Amino acid sequence: MSIEESAPTEPPVVVQDGVLRVRIAAPGSGSVLDGRAMDDGAAALADLDPRIGAILLVGGDDNFCGGGDVAAFHAAPDRGAFVHRLAERFHDFVRALASAPVPVVAGVPGWAAGAGMSLVCHTDIAIGGRSTKLRPAYPALGFTPDGGLTWTLPRIVGVRRARDILLTDAVVGSDEANRLGLLTRLVGDEVIASEAERLARTLAAGPTGTVRRTKELLLASAGASLADQLDAETAAITLSADSPDGIEGVDAFVEKRRPAFGR
Repeated sequence: MSIEESAPTEPPVVVQDGVLRVRIAAPGSGSVLDGRAMDDGAAALADLDPRIGAILLVGGDDNFCGGGDVAAFHAAPDRGAFVHRLAERFHDFVRALASAPVPVVAGVPGWAAGAGMSLVCHTDIAIGGRSTKLRPAYPALGFTPDGGLTWTLPRIVGVRRARDILLTDAVVGSDEANRLGLLTRLVGDEVIASEAERLARTLAAGPTGTVRRTKELLLASAGASLADQLDAETAAITLSADSPDGIEGVDAFVEKRRPAFGR
């Protein structure tokens, strides 16, 4: 994994309509991972505005993210030190993204390779199309994975399937990726970006307090026993029942109208 820097005039992280939008691929780079996006994205996630209800990862026009700039590895005088610094920057963003208290959505056109595949595995909802392909891509460079791919992939597809994909550098097409859970929705290639944007805005306009508590429960479940998780769910649903979202949701249901969350 290596990183290219975006032009200073094109901010890779913006907030609009309650959605934190992170453009992970540097413009005009062939969908190379954007270092500025990693830095700015990590900073934004570390101090996430409570009014933000969703995170949207956006890649390049034709490909989500093809990984890093291999030429930069080749040019580095000390490749090990160079890769170490880049991996640390990338992992700062990954840590923040993985612990985000709101849903993470990605529109995934074309290739998601290397770091791009790693990021797809950290999303809650990944929308692809027939053109979408995922590939670890690290073995082709003689590299081991980064971005948490050796942690997330076995949890998504199962240990044996993850070993096959990572050790053989397998290309996973859209149908297989959807079946395995790497992609959660398939749409027409021409509407991947618009559908991801629509879904992120819908989540941000919904019962955001409830969604945050649900995300917290999901994040905690990996290391919790069933008994502990049941206790956590009891506490969360009790809090939800007394929250503005919970009150409005129940009232709207009884009154047979659409709920007006967040107003």
